Amino acid sequence: VDRVYGEAGRFEGDVFVTEYSNVEQLASWILRQDGRAVPLEPDELRRAVKESLARVHERHSGDGPKLARETTPSHNADVTERPAGPVVPERFAVLQSLLAYLLAACGEGRDAVIPARELVERFSIPEEELEEHLQLLNLVNFGGGCYTVYAELEGDTVRVDKELYGDTFRLPPRLTPLEARAIRLALEFVGPMIAADAHTPLDRVRRKLEETFGQFELTQTPEPHVGSEEEQLVATFTEAIRDRRIVEVEYQKEGEQTWSKRLVEPYSLERKLPNWQVHTWDRMREAERSFRLDRMRNAAITDETYEPRPGFEPHGLRDARTAKVLYTKPIARWAVERGAHPLKDGTALAEMPVGSPEWLVGEILFYRGEAIVLEPEDLRTRIAQRAKELATDLGVARLRIRS
Repeated sequence: VDRVYGEAGRFEGDVFVTEYSNVEQLASWILRQDGRAVPLEPDELRRAVKESLARVHERHSGDGPKLARETTPSHNADVTERPAGPVVPERFAVLQSLLAYLLAACGEGRDAVIPARELVERFSIPEEELEEHLQLLNLVNFGGGCYTVYAELEGDTVRVDKELYGDTFRLPPRLTPLEARAIRLALEFVGPMIAADAHTPLDRVRRKLEETFGQFELTQTPEPHVGSEEEQLVATFTEAIRDRRIVEVEYQKEGEQTWSKRLVEPYSLERKLPNWQVHTWDRMREAERSFRLDRMRNAAITDETYEPRPGFEPHGLRDARTAKVLYTKPIARWAVERGAHPLKDGTALAEMPVGSPEWLVGEILFYRGEAIVLEPEDLRTRIAQRAKELATDLGVARLRIRS
């Protein structure tokens, strides 16, 4: 917690104290920890956790909900479709409309403050996805070379800064504040990889950019939360992958309290926000395994080398089971953007690979009852039981649920 969220709060002993603007999002984060984070106060947070667990338990007990029919695609099914991109085209239509709205809100001025609720309702953006939409807009909104807009969620409001471009392009290279913020976002995504390849700490990469383009003006943009420990792990695995060296890691599996040591052959690193993963062949299990870097305490390169296994391409979840998950109306649109199939009643259905039941439990708890596992039945039962147990573990079992 300190490594990833330390800048968002402070520790008082073992208690993490942080400000928050959305109690539901904070409850989601607590539930995803599956017992490793206990809500102490305020009461509205504890009650939100209790209500979420009750909803998860209810929707995973007994028979699952009946499914509506799948919506009929409007395009010709015989036409060969282009592969899906990392961002669905519909998202860009929303971003284009959002950009026009933010520019209109600024008017002739250089900035504006807009209620977050206004954007959520006007553009049908789920509250938990508003910040993601704004960050994506910050990276792609150069508006034909005329405008740049930087939008930032601040509590219940969105602050918008607008800049006009013109003679700026004819000046010596120098970053504007908005360009600097865009680079800050890029460093969040790929900075550790750049630093590892250059054998240079991330702060030195940043200083080199400052020497080239001028000092970053980033008073409104927080430092990337990639910690020095995670940066070092990325560098370690980058070196090991390049030199084909075995790595000994100390790892804490999700749902467990103890650390275990593994000897792995690292093959590739992958960024799955907000975490880094390394895909490996685990020599102790003789199987493919993927590990999150934020769950590692240490990684040490050994003197032993390895030869790439013929035909082995790590996929992260090669031997996974498949779970069928129904997303309810409040989050169905978000699920469809990530590959779920829309149904006629406004819900969405997805099939997802499950490498471990513990991971699925945390994922379903995160959605606070708005994601429902339909099958396999043993996973439905496990989630219902865990929701009931967790209410006791987190000390919220006796709280009354609001009617």
